[in-house]
Amino acid sequence: MVILGVDPGYERLGLAVIQKEGGKEKVIFSECFKTSAKLPFPKRIAKIGIEIRRTIKKYSPKILSIETLFLATNQKTAMRVAEVRGVVIYEAENAGLEVFEATPLQVKVATTGYGKADKNQVMKMVKMLVSIDENKKSDDELDAIAIALTASAYLRG
Repeated sequence: MVILGVDPGYERLGLAVIQKEGGKEKVIFSECFKTSAKLPFPKRIAKIGIEIRRTIKKYSPKILSIETLFLATNQKTAMRVAEVRGVVIYEAENAGLEVFEATPLQVKVATTGYGKADKNQVMKMVKMLVSIDENKKSDDELDAIAIALTASAYLRG
C-alpha cells in the first residue's frame, strides 16, 4: 500500500510518500515544497496543485492522508490553509485516491500512543518508526511522514 501524506500549508507544504509492506512502513519520498511569498496567492495555490499532481503521477499512491484544519488564532491563515486542503483533496479525488483526513489527536496517538504528546515527541517517534535521512529536518516534511503513518495505522491495509 502506497500512501501520500500531506501537511497542508501555502508557504511550506509537507509531502511524504510511504510504502507499507509486511507491516513495516518505508519512506520512499519526502520534501518540504515551498512557494514564494512574492507570488499572488492564486499562483501559489496553482503551483501546489501541480506539485500534488506530479507527486501522484510519479509515485502512484492509493491513499491521500491529509491533516484536518487546526483552527489557529489567525483566521486569514486558517482560510488560506483550508483552500490549500481543497486543492490537495481535489487533485487526489481526480486521481482516484482514497482520502483519509487525520486529526492532530489521531496523528499523536498513531505515532506516540499518547494523545497529549507534544510536537517534539511526535518528531522523535517518526524518526524511530521509519528510516529517514538525517538531513530531513523540516518540521513540515516530518509532519507529512507522521500524517502518512497515521493513515497506515488506522486503515491497516
